[in-house]
Amino acid sequence: MDTLSYKTVSGNKETANKQWLLIDAEGKNLGRICSEIAFVLRGKHKTNFTPHADCGDNVVVINAAKVALTGNKWDEKQYIRYTGYPGGQRFATPKEMMAKHPTAMIEMGVRGMLPKNRLGRAIYRNLFVYAGTEHGQTAQQPKVHTITR
Repeated sequence: MDTLSYKTVSGNKETANKQWLLIDAEGKNLGRICSEIAFVLRGKHKTNFTPHADCGDNVVVINAAKVALTGNKWDEKQYIRYTGYPGGQRFATPKEMMAKHPTAMIEMGVRGMLPKNRLGRAIYRNLFVYAGTEHGQTAQQPKVHTITR
């Protein structure tokens, strides 16, 4: 009798069986949708999740310009960046960010929830965010993904 009838399968890039998922951000809270996107990008929803491999799905986010923030965050929250020059610290509210670059809030939120290494940078490339309903991944036929958590 074989006592080790089971094998632990370690996933890798070849066995990941990636899918294309479509997430609609209209009316959803920013942090909650970003955490769900990061969860799916990382591949933690799959049974063959492997921490050191890119086994997550490709995610297309539409209606990023219609994301919701609770309370007074539209005016009081601040995004901070640094230009690299002395005195180059810049501040922006979500209202200003939405006017200039509507997809940036979702992109920054998801990037902050991914690992800070080369795997995190590779996983981040699987994210495609669009401000409106039209997207460039129609040829991949993404499946609609509903937020469950």
